[in-house]
Amino acid sequence: MKPGPFDLADVKRRMDGALSVLKGELAGLRTGRASATMLDPIHVEVYGQSMPINQVATVSVPEARLLSVQVWDASNVKAVEKAIRDANLGLNPQTEGSVLRLRIPELNQERRQELVKVAHKYAETARVAVRHVRRDGIDHLKNLKKDGHVSEDDIKRHEADVQKVTDQHIAEIDQMLGAKEKEVMSV
Repeated sequence: MKPGPFDLADVKRRMDGALSVLKGELAGLRTGRASATMLDPIHVEVYGQSMPINQVATVSVPEARLLSVQVWDASNVKAVEKAIRDANLGLNPQTEGSVLRLRIPELNQERRQELVKVAHKYAETARVAVRHVRRDGIDHLKNLKKDGHVSEDDIKRHEADVQKVTDQHIAEIDQMLGAKEKEVMSV
């Protein structure tokens, strides 16, 4: 099977995918500040199936250290409350009718350092994913060269383009990590 033409836009798109995964993982890290995305991983058992919390309730942030969960169907309040408790996020819902209020506790220094380690792990996973995309792109170029479809000069130029895109994505990962680290340590 002969390889298709080299597509730098595809390489960028795949690297952007690694960045968006990292962005989601970092958003899910609890920093002591309330964030509506904190509850995104939670699934609630309602209507005989498991549904994401955002499909049964509206999550909002009325204050810096408070989440408000407005459950749409009052019969699901207990199920939402149980799902939040079972998620092991350290959150204790206070129920007022169909609204659950979640106070976000202060983080101690030890917990902050643990969160920074987790953020570093997420960032390293993203860096590895970007490097895999780079390797795939360069392997594709080598196959094109081997099959005689692309000149040596074009290969060098495309390899330089791939490396440039890789460097940009790694720098963006480092920037996202630095911002999250600063946020965790300064809350």
